[in-house]
Amino acid sequence: MTVHEEKKVATTWRGRFPYNEIISLLDVNRPFNLAESTSQDLTVGDVLDMAGLEALRSLKLGYGRSAGSAELREEIGKACNVPAEQVVTTQGTALGLFLLAFEVCRPGDEAVLVTPCFPPSRDCLLGAGVDVREIRLTFETGYQLDLDELAARLSPKTKLVSLASPQNPSGVRASRAVVEKLLALLEQRAPQAILFIDETYREATYGDKAAPDSFAGLHPRIVTGGSVSKALGAPGLRTGWLTVPDADLRSRLVVAKLNTVICGPVLDEALATALLRHRERVLAPRRRLLAEGLAELAAWCEAEHQRIEWVRPEGGALCCLRLRADTFDTAAVSRFWDLLPRHDLQLASGAWFGESDRVFRLGFGYLPPGRLGPALSALSTVLDAAMAP
Repeated sequence: MTVHEEKKVATTWRGRFPYNEIISLLDVNRPFNLAESTSQDLTVGDVLDMAGLEALRSLKLGYGRSAGSAELREEIGKACNVPAEQVVTTQGTALGLFLLAFEVCRPGDEAVLVTPCFPPSRDCLLGAGVDVREIRLTFETGYQLDLDELAARLSPKTKLVSLASPQNPSGVRASRAVVEKLLALLEQRAPQAILFIDETYREATYGDKAAPDSFAGLHPRIVTGGSVSKALGAPGLRTGWLTVPDADLRSRLVVAKLNTVICGPVLDEALATALLRHRERVLAPRRRLLAEGLAELAAWCEAEHQRIEWVRPEGGALCCLRLRADTFDTAAVSRFWDLLPRHDLQLASGAWFGESDRVFRLGFGYLPPGRLGPALSALSTVLDAAMAP
């Protein structure tokens, strides 16, 4: 779908949730897919080797627990350094976003959202009738959070403040110092608000760099979300979680989950439990691959610096690039997007996340190592063609 066609659909859309063309990533997978933000996909065989086929044969396919299986919550608690009882499992982080939007907020309440962001982070709130007050981070400032601007958006009506670390689409992290200052602002200006931190990409680090500790357990106001989708490469298991220190909110979220999906799939949860038990076996080689991919991308960005700008990521298999305004006018930007399919290329438009369509998210961890270089070469060819009169 072209940018023009996307805009046409958006203007005629009648759904309760806003239309976002990010849905196309579920339907199209071109040979040079630089749109995906995950590491390479695991196979069922990979996870079965961890779980043990014989152990799964006796698994009963009845209903699971709405809060999630005890074994899975125990592994998540270890990964996030919180008690298992504080964990509520969800179908990916996406369900967690939905549950928070509908349970924490009511129509007329305010939520402060740091953007650009994963589209459902915004769209679940809008679908719930929440007054969303956005903090728009900019490419020019490296997507760093401006606490003064955030403070100006807070009010006693604020029920939720939502951000991601690392961010999607930029891969920029929020430091513990920034989060602690943000918590102090909430105490002063938004006494009823919780702080949601999406940590989906937290463990996707580079080379020998250790993953930072989860923000879970840092403060009673903080709810975190995560999943096995991104760093671990198992989005098809649809297994995520929220860490919720407040017992009342946790109970309400479990009931909300019961009224939407009842419980998680017991087979998915069993496989996700095994994956989390052996997560270092999966993460270690992926860290090396991400470091290699990032180095290759950095070299390409340097070679293309007269046409491309980028913000170097701090985590995740993703980052933001921008077509230089002094090289690409509006018509050239449109040509760029129209040309991609002809070269078997896929990118994620910045417009999907609340950015300009001059910006795009590029994933450098999804393609096998031997495919990333040719994909970047094809991207250079598209840049050449888009500049042609």
